Amino acid sequence: MKSMNVYDLAFPALRGTVVTDPFALLDSFFSDDFVFGRETRGPVVDVREEKDSYLIEAELPGLSEKDIKLELKDNVLTMSTARDEEKNEKAPEAGWMRRERRSFRFSRSFALPEDTDQESVKATFKDGLLTVVVAKKPETAPKVVQVNVN
Repeated sequence: MKSMNVYDLAFPALRGTVVTDPFALLDSFFSDDFVFGRETRGPVVDVREEKDSYLIEAELPGLSEKDIKLELKDNVLTMSTARDEEKNEKAPEAGWMRRERRSFRFSRSFALPEDTDQESVKATFKDGLLTVVVAKKPETAPKVVQVNVN
């Protein structure tokens, strides 16, 4: 397989190169920011409803609570972050054999149901797991109106 020449005419992002190793072609295709840019990375999120609240859990490995921004506006909860690539002057870019951890940004928004209590949103972050608890408004009993007959 190593002697097989693969021409890149089908891949405009790689046009102008001849790759002699098909595995190198695959590596360059999947590591190229043109194809899989910073916007494609996002957290894995689970949302569930409990008796008195809604629970949102997001896996955010490698981040700290300082990196995470939560915003609640008009019944929409938005979680976002930005992580910049570390610059290391001692190790030039050409010295990397493989580099998958790069700068990235993400933003996820969740439309909250009308029965949420926006004043009681709580968030915790531990071991790369962000947990957001949004309490439900207490159900109000129907008001009984007394009818008087004259």
